[in-house]
Amino acid sequence: MARLDIKNASDDELVRASQRGRSDCYEELVFRHRDKIYARAFSMLRNEEEALDMSQEAWVKGWQRLKQFKRDASFTTWMTRITINLCLDFLRKRKRQATDSLERIEEEGGGIERRMPVETFNPTEGMERKELREEIDSAMEKLSYEHRTVLILHEFDRLEYKEIAKAMHCSIGTVMSRLFYARRKLATLLISLKRELHHIQRQV
Repeated sequence: MARLDIKNASDDELVRASQRGRSDCYEELVFRHRDKIYARAFSMLRNEEEALDMSQEAWVKGWQRLKQFKRDASFTTWMTRITINLCLDFLRKRKRQATDSLERIEEEGGGIERRMPVETFNPTEGMERKELREEIDSAMEKLSYEHRTVLILHEFDRLEYKEIAKAMHCSIGTVMSRLFYARRKLATLLISLKRELHHIQRQV
């Protein structure tokens, strides 16, 4: 059998070799696709350090589960779905922790209002030179966790309703409803951001 040229091998060849225990072939797959996996994690978590942690955990999970990969989809699609599931689990855990913390503060302090600093939020601050991508990112961050996640999974990862429903542990009807609301809310936010930007530019 000819020796595998790792640098010039296809992903499928590297996957097959990795499934036989070739960790050096898996390292090459990581090298090729680590940026894409990190980008997917960051699109969901919006935090560089957390995205790095989740993407690294995804690669560990990928190696551990590699023999289960049936190659009925591309390797990157398979890894992306592992990353999505890890991020969803992380976000659910963070959401539960935040809820528990708020309930504990309210129980101990008789209400959270007295503990919250008074801040004035200006939604147009720093927007003078933002480009369209930044406007979209800003609008996405204003969506709830559920609506932002379903939008990313459907529009960017091209998952079907049933796949999203399985990942988010909800019904297909709930997915469709969240997606409809998310699209409408995002469109409204973008229109508002563009109006604010136009107003600022006229004042400059």
